[in-house]
Amino acid sequence: MGFDGDEETAPQNPKYLKSKFRYNSPFVQVSLIGLVCFCCPGMFNALSGMGGGGQVDHTAANNANTALYTTFAVFGVLGGGIYNILGPHLTLAAGCSTYILYAGSFLYYNHYKHQAFAIVAGALLGVGAGLLWAGQGAIMTSYPPAHRKGVYISLFWSIFNMGGVIGGLIPFVTNFNRSEAASVNDGTYIGFMVFMAAGTALSFAILPPSKVIREDGTRCTHIQYSNVSTEAVEIVKLFLNWKMLLIVPAAWSSNFFYTYQFNNVNATLFNLRTRGFNNVFYWGAQMLGSVSIGYLMDFSFESRRKRGIAGVCVVALLGTAIWGGGLANQRRYSINDPLPPLDFKDSGRDFAGPFVLYFSYGLLDAMFQSMVYWVIGALADDSEILSRYVGFYKGVQSAGAAAAWQVDTQKVSYMTQLIVNWSLTTISYPLLLILVLLAVKDNHKNEEGTAKEADPTSAGSAYT
Repeated sequence: MGFDGDEETAPQNPKYLKSKFRYNSPFVQVSLIGLVCFCCPGMFNALSGMGGGGQVDHTAANNANTALYTTFAVFGVLGGGIYNILGPHLTLAAGCSTYILYAGSFLYYNHYKHQAFAIVAGALLGVGAGLLWAGQGAIMTSYPPAHRKGVYISLFWSIFNMGGVIGGLIPFVTNFNRSEAASVNDGTYIGFMVFMAAGTALSFAILPPSKVIREDGTRCTHIQYSNVSTEAVEIVKLFLNWKMLLIVPAAWSSNFFYTYQFNNVNATLFNLRTRGFNNVFYWGAQMLGSVSIGYLMDFSFESRRKRGIAGVCVVALLGTAIWGGGLANQRRYSINDPLPPLDFKDSGRDFAGPFVLYFSYGLLDAMFQSMVYWVIGALADDSEILSRYVGFYKGVQSAGAAAAWQVDTQKVSYMTQLIVNWSLTTISYPLLLILVLLAVKDNHKNEEGTAKEADPTSAGSAYT
């Protein structure tokens, strides 16, 4: 998808444009992509959140996830270009279909214990996830009006993570009477597959950017479909873009900590049914976190740059406190000195502290990622550029995740994993502040895709 000039203003009835619930409004379209991700990555998150893909032995899931995030790292970067060429329907449907195969591979593993299918399915899911998340990121950051991107990011994140909440209920209910350590039953995997199939069908309801009209009458972009050579050149340029280089540590760390939290906190400290119970609240906390940081980054100050600075600082302070709590918890156990598994009904007060910590990890994850998405969305204002930016972010994020799953497979100590996670997120905060100071302008007309690319040495006027 190429761009011929600035945003196009669509002549429409003003009363019609004021309706948020018209099919071609940003509100409806962002809600729809939220529902798609509710069904596919939302259920995948619930499956991963149990630790080991719901298996007692984490080896198959760790190897499958390494394959997944290795291909995701490649197709995350390429996904933005593919989305610009194919448009939303083919890109999103192809991506969603691979989630069904991945859940099915663990249904197969439940019976035959052959991990080859799971590893191949993981690699294919990496391709599909790269396509889906590049498209999702372009929709979530380019469809909304510039001054309400935080609200729309939190809208998406809340709907998406409701998938993790519902997905957490599936293993909790189906394995409620199995308090002993065991792999989840077949019904759990089948339930995930049904939701994923529904998400694949729903992806065809997403409109292309040229058909989405904001309340002020502007279309998200005036589109001409792109081509392979153009996208190849633009993707290579991402690796030389100083804005993207400043995002690298945040991108790398933003999925790196999942392995530690899922495998070495939830799966290590709690029994099977309690892991499902915990995930309901972990993903519920994500909804709370995304709404709170979205409000802060859209409404806290008149100046958009100040809102960005405030958001980064709040997440940095909260992150330091939560990882500090994680350090205190981690000192109680290790790989060679595990604790007895906790149960939400039988463990009494011993359950409370680790549960609150795991809940807090979910809160921080949503606030961290929503904050980064807001910063990316503030760098440009059209679908083509933002699809590449988000694709780059997801590619680097997935490379970090691939490394993290292998770190866990190699039995690196829990304490070392915690310190590395804490350090990576801490390094990202000052770099994001630099990016906000230099590239986020108070007047969004200086964004890429509207007039000219923002000059990193100049400042705009107040934006309201």
